[in-house]
Amino acid sequence: MARLSVVILNWNGRRHLERYLPSVVQHTRGEAEVVVADNGSTDDSLAWLAENYPQVRVIALDANYGFAGGYNRALTYIDSEYCLLLNSDVEVTEGWWQPLVKMLDREPDVVAVAPKILADKARDSFEYAGASGGFIDYLGYPFCRGRILSAVERDCGQYDDAREIFWGSGAALCCRRAVFLEVGGFDESFFAHMEEIDLQWRMQLAGWRIMVEPKAVVYHLGGGTLPASSRKVYLNHRNNLAMLYKCASPMQRAVVAVVRPLTDMAEALAHLVTLHPHRAWAVVRAWGSFIAWHRKLGRQRREVKRLKKVRNIYRFSIIVRYLFGGRRFNRMM
Repeated sequence: MARLSVVILNWNGRRHLERYLPSVVQHTRGEAEVVVADNGSTDDSLAWLAENYPQVRVIALDANYGFAGGYNRALTYIDSEYCLLLNSDVEVTEGWWQPLVKMLDREPDVVAVAPKILADKARDSFEYAGASGGFIDYLGYPFCRGRILSAVERDCGQYDDAREIFWGSGAALCCRRAVFLEVGGFDESFFAHMEEIDLQWRMQLAGWRIMVEPKAVVYHLGGGTLPASSRKVYLNHRNNLAMLYKCASPMQRAVVAVVRPLTDMAEALAHLVTLHPHRAWAVVRAWGSFIAWHRKLGRQRREVKRLKKVRNIYRFSIIVRYLFGGRRFNRMM
């Protein structure tokens, strides 16, 4: 049995598998196996895998369960101690997974470790979705070492220290499989977006720590810098509000309840001014869905284990700091 399973979730992604899977297979050897969990693809992904990479283990799911549901189901078919969740559009490097496993072996209270994530198309710069470890501010807005809102930094080695973080990107995240399942995995009602931050917040409340290990490097194509679709805007806002309601302290929830309607209204107005009415409506719909979820979220909140006070929440507004010149992480924390 492999100690580590590298699990790639695929949905109609043969072109990404052709481009990125070769590096994963080449650089994942020894105590690690490569697994592709297929989310009910309707293209020829499975046939292509069988013909070109018969050594890759395939878990064929019967439908598209989204990022959250797909991984939840896939990890129940795996027996490895550690699972490394990897997007299908990630290129890896020689020895990429060993520092992550070493960190988990060395630190028994660490549940998940993220690598340094650089941009596939601008390899001297951090990638938007994860960079060198993630944090959130008091209103729930995520940011990273190397990316504050839309400002992405060049990688000059300024964030090459391993340190505790609040979240690691789901694009590449190594975790203890048993704990992933024990805390309930990803929230499947999220479908996509914010599910990895929600999961890692619950893990921290249960007493675990999250780390980044920049000795491990990957290159992610990603989509964080692409124009936001109304669907993406809707899911990001809805899921972020749901996550805050489930996981935040009473004081943080009170601040969010007062301030977030104002900031989200401002964002909706900005979408209208820039002639994107569908995105403005997506923000409004997100609030409607969040309010409709209140009873269910209340039950989920009561089920969250709260054994430890969570650190690494920036106790101010990242938007305010960004607007007044704090566009680098080392000016923030």
